[in-house]
Amino acid sequence: MNISDPITLVLSIILCLFLALFFFGWKRNYRYNLPPGPRPLPIIGNLHILDLKKPYQTLHQLSKKYGPVYTIQLGVEKAVVLCGYETVKDALVNHADEFLGRAKVPIFEEISKGHGVIFSHDENWRVMRRFALLTLRDFGMGKESIESKISEESDFLVKKLKSYKGEPFDNTMIMNAAVGNIIISILLTGMDTTSTTLRWGLLLMMKYPEIQTYTDAVIHEIQRFGNIVPTNLPHATTQDINFRGYLLPKGTYVIPLLTSVLYDKDHFAKADEFYPEHFLDSSGNFVRKEAFMPFSAGKRSCAGESLAKMELFLFFTRLLQNFTFQAPPGAALDLNPAIGFTTGPLPHKICAIPRV
Repeated sequence: MNISDPITLVLSIILCLFLALFFFGWKRNYRYNLPPGPRPLPIIGNLHILDLKKPYQTLHQLSKKYGPVYTIQLGVEKAVVLCGYETVKDALVNHADEFLGRAKVPIFEEISKGHGVIFSHDENWRVMRRFALLTLRDFGMGKESIESKISEESDFLVKKLKSYKGEPFDNTMIMNAAVGNIIISILLTGMDTTSTTLRWGLLLMMKYPEIQTYTDAVIHEIQRFGNIVPTNLPHATTQDINFRGYLLPKGTYVIPLLTSVLYDKDHFAKADEFYPEHFLDSSGNFVRKEAFMPFSAGKRSCAGESLAKMELFLFFTRLLQNFTFQAPPGAALDLNPAIGFTTGPLPHKICAIPRV
């Protein structure tokens, strides 16, 4: 073999690199005892077995074979997947500090530059988290000016829908309007029970408690069944940790699979169906479910959770008080989610029929 031949030289370098990567990966795995998982291919890892349209479903199905803690290789990156309520809670709540890190995903790192509440790291994250919580708490609590703005925007959304006079319209309009209002109100205020709009809703619920109970159950089931962020945002271990019989090294890429929590059949009897009774007992009383984690859990859970819940209640009840929503005549709504990091709805036509 002529080592000076360019092709031979390139192939030799590639072979050496491959052997080095294999040896490094073997040594690392031998030392740390990573969980089992599907056998990866060179370079692409396990990407070939994932449903690229709904990767969270593949990740959930793999847990049936490899257990609630397993390893999957995404390209050259190994990730530990956590499935089921008990496992996810154990990591994010019982071992909150050890699973506190945020995995460094190149595209997110490039966009965020390590800033912001979601993708920042270490002390920078702690400072940003405290700032965000204080800001959300201090802005507009109980201020009539902010309350009036939220009510005005809610009324504008209702008027906008009524202007269509029953003609089908694109659902993205209602989404953009509602999301826009939610963002505005989250940025400007942390509404509390001193709000006139909220007080009105609470008084109505006090007069008709069964309305409050079933409304709460429906809203909770929408969030569970909607499964908006099925894979969660990826975490990372902040130190070496013994977790459920496995030694995970510091910096391990971790996927706490929220879809496996929200669809955990040990906690939701009809997990694959839209069933508000998941949150009601036999007497019709509201029941809180520990496995209800649409906002994740632990120290990296959504900072705006309480505000989002309040906004969901206000916009949901305001819209349903004024309209009946249904598909256009002869059409059917496709409830399959769109492809993306979040499982948003597909574009479709819908009719908003004013209530008499």
